[in-house]
Amino acid sequence: MAKYLVIVESPTKAKTIVSILGSDYDVVSSMGHIVDLPTNKLGVDIKNGFMPQYQIISGKEKIIKQIKSSAKGKEAIYIATDPDREGEAIGWHIKERIAPTNTHCWRVIFHEITEEALKEAFQNLTQLDQNLVNSQIARRVLDRLVGYSLSPLLWKKIVRGLSAGRVQSVALKFIVERERQINQFVPKKTFSIEATFKTKKNEIFKARIEKYKSNNAIFEKKEDVIKVLEEIKKQTFTVKSIIKREFKRPPPPPYTTSLLQQDAFNKLKFSSQKTMFIAQKLYEGVSLGSDMVGIITYMRTDSFYINEKAKKEAEDFIKNNFGADYLPTVEYKYKKQKGAQLAHEAIRPTSVYRKPENLQQFFTEQEFLLYKLIWERFIISRMREAIFENTKVLVFSDDCEFVAEGKRIIFDGFLKIFGEEKEEILPQLEENEVLTIQDLNITEHTTKPPPRFNDASIVRLMEEKGIGRPSTYAPTIQTLLLRNYIKRQKGAFVPTELGIKVNDLLTKYFSDITDENFTAMMEEKLDRVEEGKLDWRKVLEDFYPTFIEKLNCANELIKKEIEFSEKTCPKCGKPLIVKWSKKGKFLSCQGFPQCRYAESLSTQIDCPLCKEGKLVERKNKRGQIFYGCLRFPNCRYTTKDLPK
Repeated sequence: MAKYLVIVESPTKAKTIVSILGSDYDVVSSMGHIVDLPTNKLGVDIKNGFMPQYQIISGKEKIIKQIKSSAKGKEAIYIATDPDREGEAIGWHIKERIAPTNTHCWRVIFHEITEEALKEAFQNLTQLDQNLVNSQIARRVLDRLVGYSLSPLLWKKIVRGLSAGRVQSVALKFIVERERQINQFVPKKTFSIEATFKTKKNEIFKARIEKYKSNNAIFEKKEDVIKVLEEIKKQTFTVKSIIKREFKRPPPPPYTTSLLQQDAFNKLKFSSQKTMFIAQKLYEGVSLGSDMVGIITYMRTDSFYINEKAKKEAEDFIKNNFGADYLPTVEYKYKKQKGAQLAHEAIRPTSVYRKPENLQQFFTEQEFLLYKLIWERFIISRMREAIFENTKVLVFSDDCEFVAEGKRIIFDGFLKIFGEEKEEILPQLEENEVLTIQDLNITEHTTKPPPRFNDASIVRLMEEKGIGRPSTYAPTIQTLLLRNYIKRQKGAFVPTELGIKVNDLLTKYFSDITDENFTAMMEEKLDRVEEGKLDWRKVLEDFYPTFIEKLNCANELIKKEIEFSEKTCPKCGKPLIVKWSKKGKFLSCQGFPQCRYAESLSTQIDCPLCKEGKLVERKNKRGQIFYGCLRFPNCRYTTKDLPK
């Protein structure tokens, strides 16, 4: 019989750990949180210090009973949940229900699931960190107060079933405001000149015009640049100066959660949610033949820290595979993010000797691609910088100044495995050398609006502004998609009409909730709770009175408006009015519920099954778009693509 019990939150993690610890240990999974706030009410005792009223999650009674049974007779119980706020809270709730007074219940903390990491963790036992637990309680209660207060307001003004959140409302505002910037953007055309010069050795190179008659050589009218072009053809050009400068490019840092999500989107086109789902599997364990092995470190982190053993392993790998010249001469320094948990490590492979190509047979294609990204990023972060020589050539005539720039690699450094860097080599030139104009071209430039946000750019902005934390980026995006506040269009996020309406209402009546600076300030307060520098109740006591005052004011001012369309009901002749559903706007008979006629505003295509309803755009639980009959559930017709 096993002497010890280890409790984790994931079955895969449990399988990996038990294969390492052996038969003296039982390893059980709680399947995530075992308790939460109730779903059908606020669940917060505001008058009693904002105490949360936790309930056992439906279906978890059996799991709690199994854990209690497994704990009986054990010499020690180890809480081995993830090393963050959520993991600490899960562990705390488990201990409170199975061993509240057990002096042999310990917290075990590790950031990778390997034999060495587990051995070290079990030699350095600790207790659950109440500051981390309090921080998670504060966040959960704060989000519940905001969500359960604002959601009914949205139901009153727009439609039932909508939601608002402390972090998601700010992210939605970013996306809506960017879309308005794009719609208001007026493109502007400008013109410049590019010349192709020939040297005395008959070599050619291109240069761009910088100045014309001491003025900036950007022209707003094409006829002006044509005149200048004709004058330039008559002039003689010489090389005035050749400036060479050596510069170094350090490697990028190892991955944090934010950087991994950004790169995975930009290079692999993975959504934030997909990236974190795959990374979780790589962390918890992959079957490498007969063994379950955790092959990356914990994937929710905002720290660049790397432990000394991993540094030494990377150093040996680089030295043996590329030579000592590729080792850095200095330790690179990276800017710390606000609230970064420095006890965490950056995301890295648990062993650099597990090369991606050697493990490919054990991976799905997507697992292989993400692991390769993480493995390469860690290796190059420990390599020497690349060294370049930049050459700038100034070409002059009486009236003009042209500039040509070249770049060559002196030492490739981390580029050895990072990928090819395109060199731009200029011909060998001499000062005062006379050049011949080979060709002149007018280059047209059109200003572009700011790009729409995508997974990478919205995560980068949220991190820069201090909105949310590593564990919240992907869920925030997914919530906005599932609520139909935004949709994907060619990889970018476009706010829906519903999303714009929700954003405008929240911005009007709750400017602080949608203000990035206010939200960032709240995050800093919650971080101070985590550090033990601020009582979690104080955060809520400072926030709630002003919030509830604004809520009461908004409830008095907001009235649901009736918007009439120009159409009448084809069944009863009454006016059709504009209504909202969670899927968007539609037309409904004013005589509802006596007359149930309705039609979509997004498409006028009749349902091919029932011939009565219209097809409307919907989303499944994964956020994928499909089309279904407006008469659902009476008609259950669905299709991935609209009939032509």
